[in-house]
Order: sequence, then C-alpha cells, then structure tokens
Amino acid sequence: MRERLQQWRFYHEFAVWPGSPIRAPQIGVRAPVLSHDGSNLAAAWATIVERGHSELLSEVMEQAFPDSQFDVDVQYGRFQMLMSRQGILRPLESAEFSDGTLRFLCLVVALLSPRPPAFMALNEPENSLHEDLLPALARLIAEASEFSQLWITSHSPRLATLIAQHTAVNHIALEQREGETCVKGDERV
Repeated sequence: MRERLQQWRFYHEFAVWPGSPIRAPQIGVRAPVLSHDGSNLAAAWATIVERGHSELLSEVMEQAFPDSQFDVDVQYGRFQMLMSRQGILRPLESAEFSDGTLRFLCLVVALLSPRPPAFMALNEPENSLHEDLLPALARLIAEASEFSQLWITSHSPRLATLIAQHTAVNHIALEQREGETCVKGDERV
C-alpha cells in the first residue's frame, strides 16, 4: 500500500519564475516522471519522445501551438527546451518562454508520463494558460484518464465542459453558502 501511495502525483504549481530551474539547462537523465515543481521538464520531455508517446505529443502540441515546434537541445550532457516559431529567426530557450507556455508544457509532460500513476491531482491547471490552450489540455486530460484516476480542481467552466466532451466525468460543482464551500445542489445542512 505504501508503494502505491508513493506513486500518486500532485501538481499544484510549477516553478516558472525567472531564474527557476525549469528555465535553465538541466542534467540530461531519463525521467519517466515529471517532478512536482516541473524542474526536470526537458528530461521528462525527452523521455516521452524516446519511450513512445511522441505521436500524441506532436498532435497535442500542433493543436496548441500550430506555428511552433518544441524540441530538447542537448549540449554537454545538459537538456534544455527550445521553441522554434514562425517569424522568429532563432529558437527561443526555456528562459524566454512565457509562464503560461512553461506551465502548459509541464502539464503535457505530466499527463503523458510513460509511467502513469494510479492517481494524479491537478490543481487549477488552467492558471496562466491562454484560453486557446484549453481544448488541447482537455484532450490530454481525457487521454490520461484512460491510465490514471484524475482529480482536477478548476475554476474554469469551459475546461470542465471541454473535458466532458472527450470522456465521461464525475463533475462535482461547488458553491459558497454562508461562508462555506458546499456541493452545489446538496441542501443538507
């Protein structure tokens, strides 16, 4: 039981601030699991490409960023995410990515893990994401639900609707009543 619980994953917030490890080159290792703060993003991305989900990864990234390509650059044993974008003459390094782009990449890698957990929780995955990324995120959440039990907390009705278009969900709406958070429609006191 202990081992099973240790495999559960909880993603609340990714470390995307300027100077954070996610924005710098990382030691190149095989990483089948994204760390809780996303600090091994490039290594986990490379592992997904190497181990098999590269087709779905490409499809989702094309849906989310149709004019961009994401790759892992390897130099001196270090991995770094790069983005090539139409109209930009050189690839952008992860230090130059927007917070929302980095968060989306972390969610993609967490949801496409070659070693999916029995349970994964995502807290407000829509935070800092452009609205146009939500359809791709919803698709990924639906795909990941085939392999893991997912618990998603969200303030985005649109994301909840998009997820429900891809897979059956047990949607529990909450509301505030007299200073308490309650299940919407549950009138028990």
